[in-house]
Order: sequence, then C-alpha cells, then structure tokens
Amino acid sequence: MTKALYGGVNAALITAMHADLSPDHVRTAAHAKWLLANGCDGLGVLGTTGEANSFGLGERRVILESLVQNDVPVTRLMPGTGTTNLSDTVELSRHARELGCPGVLLLPPFYYKNPSEEGLYAYFSEVIERIGGGLAVYLYHFPAQSAVPLTVPLIGRLLEAFPGVVRGVKDSTGDPAQAEGFIKAFASRGFEVYPGADNLLQRMLGIGAAGCITAAANIVARFSQVVYAKRSGPEADAAQAVLNAGRAAASSVPLIAGLREVLARSTGDEAWRHIRPPNTRLSPAQADAVWAAWEGTGALPLPGLAEHGLSLAAE
Repeated sequence: MTKALYGGVNAALITAMHADLSPDHVRTAAHAKWLLANGCDGLGVLGTTGEANSFGLGERRVILESLVQNDVPVTRLMPGTGTTNLSDTVELSRHARELGCPGVLLLPPFYYKNPSEEGLYAYFSEVIERIGGGLAVYLYHFPAQSAVPLTVPLIGRLLEAFPGVVRGVKDSTGDPAQAEGFIKAFASRGFEVYPGADNLLQRMLGIGAAGCITAAANIVARFSQVVYAKRSGPEADAAQAVLNAGRAAASSVPLIAGLREVLARSTGDEAWRHIRPPNTRLSPAQADAVWAAWEGTGALPLPGLAEHGLSLAAE
C-alpha cells in the first residue's frame, strides 16, 4: 500500500486578514507554524475555512507563495485549487506543483448544478491531463457547499484512469456512512480518505481513514493527534470526547466567524476577527455564546498562542 502523503492530522487553515480585508501573510504563516508545532501533521490551505473562493486568482497564488516564503514547510501543504472553471484550476494546481506542494485538493466545478457523471469525469480528466503530472490530486466532497456530490462510481473511474495520481478524498459531509463508503470501496488500494468532521475521527481511523482535514483542528489539533497516535484506549477516548465537544461548539455558530472569535480571544488580537463578505463577524451575543461553548470543551487555553498573538499584535 502506498504511504499516505498527508497521513495524520491536517487543519483547514484559517487565512488571516488585515482591516482592509487584504490577506495578512504574517499572521497566516505564524498560525500555520503554531499548528504544526501543536498537533498538526499538515495543513489544508485555501479551502472552505480558508475562504478560498472569497479571494481572487492572484491573491490565492500570493497567499500560498507567502506561506512558503515565511518558512512553512511546503511538503506539509495541501492547497485547494478547485474553481468553477478548467483554466484557473489548472493554473493554480500547476503553481502549487511549482512551489513544491505534494498534492492539491479539488472541488468539483460548482456553478452549474446537477452535472452528469460523464461531465464531472470529463472535467477532472481534463484538469489532470493539463496539469501534466508530478502532483497528487485529492477530491473535495462537500455537496452541502458545492451542491455537486462525488459518487463512488465516479471516483472508481478516475482511479482506473489515473492510478497513482488521484490519491484521496476529503469528505466533508459529516455523514459516517459516506466516509465509510469511500473507505470500504478504495482504502485497500491506497486511496486516502480524510473525514472533515472531528467527531468521526476515532471511528474512521478504526476502519482505515488516513487521518483528517478539519476546521476545528485550528483549535483542537493536539487532541486530534492523540486520537490519531493512540487510536483506542482511555487516552484516545478522552481526547475524542474533546473533539466531539469541539465539533458541537464550532457548529453552534457560523463556523469561520466562530473560529476567528476563539482565536481573537485566545490571542488578545482583534485582527483575527477580520472576515471577507459575504461572511460576517458574529454578533456580541453569538461571540459570547461560542466562547462559553469552547470553554466547556476542555480545549482551552491554547498553549503558547496568547503570547504569540500578543507579540504579533504589537508589530
């Protein structure tokens, strides 16, 4: 079986922003390095949590370049490069390959709804052929957001056509049956399945998941790492209980704004609340409620982050 390129705990990295809503490369890179030092094996960059589709093509390129320039190990990065069109997806993917990323995460083309399986197969095939090799492709299954589901038969066709290139899937449905379906169908062939729901981590690891890629790992990665490393037993069970509580806390308000609020309060750094429309900041009542929910999870305080955040705020 081929070793998983991103095996382990991967956080869906938040993209920091300045007050004018331009990307804040210093804070983003610093948070990335803090995550890698506190439980993460890798980072999903410019996914849903990173607000990829709120940034233009040039901005996305510079965000990824700046992470590398700021000494975030490129081999630990899985950038999201899927867009609504073939040309931009290929351009972003080639750019990631040129920087040295081992793989990329591809959304399906999500503007036209109810595409046929043949249309999706043609799209992914064309993207892979135009990228030209040297890059692993991971599929991003998030129909609640994209409205374009990826089926087991479709993935099977792509695996047959592009062996060793189509390497895995991030399943963000939160449905254990969906993740289990991918694992049972393809894990024996080295296909990497990464659930996006923290509450499923222990269960999915037990049947062959390669790890996870989750938004709440921005907060709970050190507990995710315990589950990944131990798998079972009292220590793993206790850590999984924290993940379950964290998932509930994160889901109690709009996800991205809620995670930003926790980072802002944990660091004392107002800048973490900056968010691009159409996403908006939490109301004061929501902010207080989500902080209280997170305080009850056992995941706070975040080790070393407050001091680090205050030093950034002073720059």
